[in-house]
Amino acid sequence: MRQYIVRRLLLIIPIMLGVSFLTFATFHFLIAGNVVDILCGLTCDAETKLAIEHEYGLDRPWYEQYSDWLLDAAQGDFGTSYLTKLPLTTELERRLPVTLELMVLALVLSLVLGIPPGILSAIRPATPLDWLARFSSVLWLSIPSFYLGILVILFGANWFGWSPPNFATGKAVGFFDDPLTNLETFFFPSLVLALGTSAVIMRLTRSSMLEVMRNDYIRTAWSKGLRERSVVGRHALKNAMIPVLTIIGLQVGGLIGGSVIIETVFGLNGMGSYLLVSIIGRDILVVQSLVLMFAVIYVVINLLVDLGYAWLDPRIHYA
Repeated sequence: MRQYIVRRLLLIIPIMLGVSFLTFATFHFLIAGNVVDILCGLTCDAETKLAIEHEYGLDRPWYEQYSDWLLDAAQGDFGTSYLTKLPLTTELERRLPVTLELMVLALVLSLVLGIPPGILSAIRPATPLDWLARFSSVLWLSIPSFYLGILVILFGANWFGWSPPNFATGKAVGFFDDPLTNLETFFFPSLVLALGTSAVIMRLTRSSMLEVMRNDYIRTAWSKGLRERSVVGRHALKNAMIPVLTIIGLQVGGLIGGSVIIETVFGLNGMGSYLLVSIIGRDILVVQSLVLMFAVIYVVINLLVDLGYAWLDPRIHYA
């Protein structure tokens, strides 16, 4: 197991190189314009633009720009934003906790709203509970998260006179500073982000549980006179959770992408909204660094998912 973990961690290096180079190549070879066009607008002449490009080092060959950024990033220096003139490490200290709390809370809500209803729907098929769970899953999958977020804000403001604390100011109170205000700020953005993911988890949990409940060893457990809680919890659930664990790991990528939209809708100053602003502003150093960090989070989560297989099923071994 230890050797497997080490190999998977070492694989992060070529993956990160590939991700960073593809991001760099996209901005340099596929997207027209650069950050100088955003900074200057229509007011700069060609000579001024060339001077600014030289100041930022954007007139150098692409391989020199990429290799310099890569060497600095390997030492923990991700550079300075062209737009804000602030080091990226300074921005991360302020924005990273916002995105992490949003994603963790969204993941917790996804599991709570996905796994228990999926189990109940599977052990009570063709009942009103089953129909309600299946209908709600289709509903949440059909509504885009950004539209649902806008509805939450509009209905909350118009019907209840409520809006998220510090809405659109970018300020987020820490959980340990004021837990109630913090949860009020993050609960609804996390819920909106979680609903689509929970629908996918619920549907897969239901189908997986239905398949497992038809197996011979489950019928044997019923014939022994075991209680339903024991049959479902001890015999069926662990085997049914293996494909569910797979989809949970894959859905983390959806949560990362969804955080960009949800943070923008709810005015949260996290890494997602920062990434969107940087893409629009052609701030290549920030985009490369943030995409790299999101990729690391995704790879590590999927490593944890693979390790979770061995915990759910002792027959699975990694050499």
